[in-house]
Amino acid sequence: MSEASRDHVLATALLARSAAWQTAAERARRLAGGRRTEDVSDATAMIEDYRLLAHDLARARRLMPQSRARQFLEAAYAQAHATLYRPATHPGYAAWGFFRDQIPQAVSQLKVHILWVTLLFVAAIFSGYWLVHAYPELIALFASPALIATVERGELWTEGLLNVAPSSVLSLQVLTNNVVVSLFAFCAGFLFGLGTFYMIGLNGLMLGAIFAFTAQHGLDDELFRFIVAHGCVELSVMCLSGAAGAAIGEALIRPDSPRRSESFQRAAVRSSKLLIACVVLLIGCGFIEGYISPNPDFPLWTRVVVGAGYWLFMIALLRGWLFGRSRGAAPVEA
Repeated sequence: MSEASRDHVLATALLARSAAWQTAAERARRLAGGRRTEDVSDATAMIEDYRLLAHDLARARRLMPQSRARQFLEAAYAQAHATLYRPATHPGYAAWGFFRDQIPQAVSQLKVHILWVTLLFVAAIFSGYWLVHAYPELIALFASPALIATVERGELWTEGLLNVAPSSVLSLQVLTNNVVVSLFAFCAGFLFGLGTFYMIGLNGLMLGAIFAFTAQHGLDDELFRFIVAHGCVELSVMCLSGAAGAAIGEALIRPDSPRRSESFQRAAVRSSKLLIACVVLLIGCGFIEGYISPNPDFPLWTRVVVGAGYWLFMIALLRGWLFGRSRGAAPVEA
């Protein structure tokens, strides 16, 4: 028998196995997409399908290189390979790896933006304090008439909050408001970073102005007493979300890829990881501001310990130390 005749016979025999190829391809499609099977025999059959497809694909490439059968086998083999060799996933392990590795990586990539946004916020606080200290009438630009009247009576607007709403309701309201502000500071960066500049600057001016105004009426110590427990992390989160938005704005102004849309997409994915950490931290801030900050039974030293301790918790979370990351480990760049 000639070589051509032999190849024809082998090709015919190979095509006779097309039903097995169809079955293997269907099994691979069914098990693809992250779904798993509880049937051990089904998993074993998938392994046998993979071997069958690999063997027959090698023969089809030699005997029928231009045929549709070869194309079908290549597609089926590729899907079977992806199904068998995809990494094992577990929601708990994925979340653990996210906070251990991806959050510190995002912080490392955004450290310049975090520094500049923090400096802007601090400068705005001092500017607002100086403006109201030098020109007390300017407080009308930063505070409502009701707040101004309350402070002029020698009272803080925070007094009696627990008499108005229970701690659980107050905590939920504070959490909702803080998350909205952080999301707005992040999304404001889409306006080429100008929105973030406005949000961070305005909030810094308001904070400094309110402290100057309460100091003029001898209430600055009471205001500090109220905000120290939750404010350390809450204000830090504002700077973090602003830095995430500023990174997106920079990606739009100075794209690091030929297409501006690709640069925007990369920056959004990177920055949104930090935003998730911000939301987690704000949950704790809402709890503290609802149960501790307005409660007069907590002395100042307790509030300082809570504020400083939660701030250190934030640092450990952002660095990945809470999830087993070594302090000497450098973040892995994507």
